[in-house]
Amino acid sequence: MLSAWRNTTARRPWRISAKLLIISSVVTVIGFSAICVNVMLDMRRGEEALARQTLENLATSIDADISRNIDIYDLSLKAVASNMLLPEINTVSKPIRQLILFDHATTAKHFGAIQVFDADGNLTIDASTLDPVPENRGSEDYFTVHRDNPNVGLFISRPMLFRGAYSIVLSRRLSDTDGGFLGVVAGSIRFTYFHELFERLTLDPEDTITVLRRDRTIMMRRPFDLDIIGRNLNDSQAWKADNLRVGGSFAGQGPVDPTARLYARSNDTGPLFVVAGKPLSTVFALWQREALRIGAVVLVLALFVLGSAIVLAREIGRRADAESKLEEMATTDALTGLRNRRKFDHVIDSEWRRAVRQKTPVALLMIDADHFKAYNDTFGHQAGDQVLVGIAICISDSVRRAGDCAARYGGEEFAVLLPNTSATDAFKIAETIRAKVLGWSDGGAGSTVSCGIASLAPTSGMDWAVLVAAADKALYAAKAGGRNQSVVASLPKLSLVA
Repeated sequence: MLSAWRNTTARRPWRISAKLLIISSVVTVIGFSAICVNVMLDMRRGEEALARQTLENLATSIDADISRNIDIYDLSLKAVASNMLLPEINTVSKPIRQLILFDHATTAKHFGAIQVFDADGNLTIDASTLDPVPENRGSEDYFTVHRDNPNVGLFISRPMLFRGAYSIVLSRRLSDTDGGFLGVVAGSIRFTYFHELFERLTLDPEDTITVLRRDRTIMMRRPFDLDIIGRNLNDSQAWKADNLRVGGSFAGQGPVDPTARLYARSNDTGPLFVVAGKPLSTVFALWQREALRIGAVVLVLALFVLGSAIVLAREIGRRADAESKLEEMATTDALTGLRNRRKFDHVIDSEWRRAVRQKTPVALLMIDADHFKAYNDTFGHQAGDQVLVGIAICISDSVRRAGDCAARYGGEEFAVLLPNTSATDAFKIAETIRAKVLGWSDGGAGSTVSCGIASLAPTSGMDWAVLVAAADKALYAAKAGGRNQSVVASLPKLSLVA
C-alpha cells in the first residue's frame, strides 16, 4: 500500500508534464493549421477578387464598345426620322431624296441598310437601293411597338433573321407634327459584329460573354448557340434577377448551363448590358494547387510534431518511472518496505511546520521490538529480519491515512508520524499495532513491541526534536514498565503515565 502510494505521488508530476507536452503540441498544430487555413482563405478571396475585377473590366469594355456603336447607328436613325418631316422630301427625285436622308448615315460592314416603312408597314425607302422590293413588316414587333406606343424611343428587337442575316433590329418611330403615326425607320446590326468583337478577346474555351437587353433577353452569347439566343432569363424558374444586379457579381450556377462560374455584370449605361463569366474551377485552379501543396507541408509538419511529442512523452514517462524507482530506493528501507530515517526526517519537518501554521496537533509513535537482540542472537539474523518485516506489516496495516508516515527509525526501532492526531487517537493506533504484533507472534514468532506516544500542538519557535524526545522517553518508560505496552507522554512536563 505504501509502495503504491509512493509510486502514485512520484509519477503524477511527470504524467502531468507528458500530458501537457502532448496537449501543447496539439494546440500548436491546431494553431498553425488555423493560421494556414486563414491564409489560404485570404488567398482564395484574393483570387476571386482579382478574377471579379478582370471580368468587370471585360464586361465594361465590351459594353462600352457596343453602346458606342449603337449610339452612332441611332444618330443615323434620328437623322432619317428628322429629315422625313421636311416638306420637300416627297417632291424631290429619288436620288436627291436618298442623298438628303442617308448622306450622314453611318455605314459599316456589320450595319444593315436603313429602311423606312409607312404607317401600314410597307417598305417605302431603302438606303441600299432606289427601287426597293416591296415587302411588309407590319407584323414585326419593332413595328407594332412604335405604332402602339409613341414614347418608346429607340427600340432594339429580339435577335431575328433580318434580310438574310441574323441581326438585331434598331428602330425609331416616325411621327407627324401632331404626334400621329407615320411609320418606322429601322436598321440592323448583324451578328458578325459580335463575333468579330469577341474574337479580338483572349478567352478560355469555357469563358462566357452574354449580351442582354434590359428585359433580360439574351441578344448574343459566346460560345454561340442559336437555341440560347433570344431566350428571356425571366422565364427561368431557377434563376432570380437579384442574383446579378447592376455592376455586381455572382458565383455559382448560372441560368443557361450547369457549369459553376463567377459572373460580373456591367453598368447599365445603354440599352444593352454585358455579363462576363469564368468557371470557378479556372478561377481557383492556381489557388487549389497552392492549397494542396501548403496543406501537404502542414500535414507533414503536424505529423512530425505530434510524433515527436508522443516520443518525448514516452521518454518522460520512462524517466519518471526511473526517478520514481530511484526515489523509492533512496527513501525506502530495503528490508521492511517502510520509509527510511532520511525520508522520515524530511516528512516530520514538513508536517511540523504545517502544524505550526494551522495550529493542529502532531502525534508520534516510537515502537521498539522487545528482546530483539536476544532473539537475533538465538535464532540468527535471518529470523530477526523476518520479525522486523512482520512488525512492519502490522504497522502498515494499522496506519492507513495518506498523510501518515511509518518509517524504520533504526535497527529494531520504528516511528509512526500521525499529523492532526490527538494523544487519545494515537494511543488507540499504538494499541492496534501492539495487538496485531502480539497476535502475529502467537503464531510462532514470539515477539512483542513497546510503544511510546507523544502528541502536541507546536508553536512558533518550537523544534520537532521535542516531540521525538517525548515519544522516545515514553518508549523507555514502556520498556521499564515490563514491555509489550503503550505509554503516553504527558506534555509539556513530559511526565509519564501508563
